[in-house]
Amino acid sequence: MITPLDIENKKFNKQMMNGYNVEEVDAFLDEVLEDYEKNYKEVAAMTSKVDELNNNLNHYKNIETTLQNTLVMAQTTAEEVKNVAKQQADQIIEEAKKQADEIVKNSKTSARKALDDLDMQISAKEKAFDDLKKQFDIYKAKMESLLMSQAELLKEVNKNDEY
Repeated sequence: MITPLDIENKKFNKQMMNGYNVEEVDAFLDEVLEDYEKNYKEVAAMTSKVDELNNNLNHYKNIETTLQNTLVMAQTTAEEVKNVAKQQADQIIEEAKKQADEIVKNSKTSARKALDDLDMQISAKEKAFDDLKKQFDIYKAKMESLLMSQAELLKEVNKNDEY
């Protein structure tokens, strides 16, 4: 392969009339042309390869950017899903607390009502018992009165019989 130094140092034999040997110049030009074509093709191939590699690099950079954006979106979405799930969990807990409070309230109301009903039944039974006791006391008093009047009558009858 001809180097730039070879081209610079190339000397042609002079012919008559201060001219260069046409055959040597043509041979040298053919050699330069051949090396230049070879180098040109190599440069073109390398330029094509560099372009291809740059295109691949840009493609992979685009993929990397897309993956980074996708990762950020996935993280954002995951955070949003997590926040929504937390909100739903908090809402479920809040509703469960409300239901539990309502159940406790209803249970207390039912218990109070049952106690009130029981108190009313006890009061009614106590009143009935008191009424029965009063009736018994009245009956007892009437019986005592009747017995006393019968005893008085017997005493009178016994007194009358003694005469």
